[in-house]
Amino acid sequence: MAMPPYPIHCQRSGCERLATVKIAARWSDGVTEELKTYGLCCDQCLPDSFRESRHKRDSCRLAAGEILETPGIYRLDPGKRDRSLERRRDLEETLSRQ
Repeated sequence: MAMPPYPIHCQRSGCERLATVKIAARWSDGVTEELKTYGLCCDQCLPDSFRESRHKRDSCRLAAGEILETPGIYRLDPGKRDRSLERRRDLEETLSRQ
C-alpha cells in the first residue's frame, strides 16, 4: 500500500515555504548509482541553494572508481521516484550565469 503524500518543506534556515525542487547530483561507485541530494528548496531559495550545492560538490573527495556529477535541479513531483523527476536544465543554465 502506497503512503499518502506529505508536505516537504524548504530546508533553508528560516524558510517555511514548501519545497518545489530537489538539488541533486548523480553519484556512482561503479556498481550502485543514485542521486546524491544536496537540498530540497522552494523557488525563492533556489539561487542560493544551487550555488551552495556547487561549492559543496567542488569540495568532495572521491574514492577510486567513484563518480559525482555536477548538481542539477529536479522538479519535485509527489509520488515519483528520483529517476522519474524532470530535470530543469533551463534553470541550471540561468542560475549558472548569475
